[in-house]
Amino acid sequence: MQRKNGKKRYIIGMLMGMVLLGNNLEARSKIIQVKGSDTILNVSQKIVEEYVKENKKERIAVTGGGSGVGISSLLNGTTSIAMASRNIKSKELEMAKKKDKEIKEIVLGYDGINIIVNKSNSIDNLDEKTLGKIYRGEIKDWSELGREAGEIVVLSRDSSSGTHEFFKEHVVRERNTKKDFEYGIKTLYMPSTEAIKQEVESNENAIGYIGMGYIDDKSKVLTINGVGATLENISQKKYPLAREVYWYTVDNGKVNVDKLVDYAMSKEGQEIVKEEGFVPANLD
Repeated sequence: MQRKNGKKRYIIGMLMGMVLLGNNLEARSKIIQVKGSDTILNVSQKIVEEYVKENKKERIAVTGGGSGVGISSLLNGTTSIAMASRNIKSKELEMAKKKDKEIKEIVLGYDGINIIVNKSNSIDNLDEKTLGKIYRGEIKDWSELGREAGEIVVLSRDSSSGTHEFFKEHVVRERNTKKDFEYGIKTLYMPSTEAIKQEVESNENAIGYIGMGYIDDKSKVLTINGVGATLENISQKKYPLAREVYWYTVDNGKVNVDKLVDYAMSKEGQEIVKEEGFVPANLD
């Protein structure tokens, strides 16, 4: 009798465990995951914070990791929204097609990639050609640009970053006209935008690139071709390193995801985009 009761309790325990596991999986499946680009991580977090104030029952998690991480997570079903600072690639769209996923592209706003140096640096402006030579390692010392001598410490985001890819195409490869060009062998690949900022702030010979949303007074921003990355110059397409920033979703009729996207593109959401230092996609 005791053995039978013990077996019965074991079966009941197993069933309860399965129910709890199912409940946990169901709870996790109701969380909206927003993942990807570090460039628009802060603005996306702010949009979500304000959205949740009006939609208190929603559970939303926002994490970075880079544009590539966000898009691959969208394709494998582990995120609802992919943040990206680059276009989705044709091979990624092909992968989505094979999985019967229809990708929706949302232009959240516009960004200007800012070139930053240490505040002690006397350089104020670089043209695109010279910037490309620095990042390919063809110009190695600041003295070649009229500043006091010092080996240039070149900083880039790592390859998971959409900004890394945009910068390679537009600067290193001269708008993709020189597809055999690569970053110089001494380039230091940093895991985050914050890491680039900190290195530039502490190293008088460093140069790096960051999105508009991360600009502060702790480093010096250079003009490119004599043009600054102002909201006006980016909206009028005068700044040479301007680009779109995106949210990508899968068109599967999930109302809570669509509601969040609608909020991001609303007047209130686009005002947050502007407050966080980007140019809104909806300028009205």
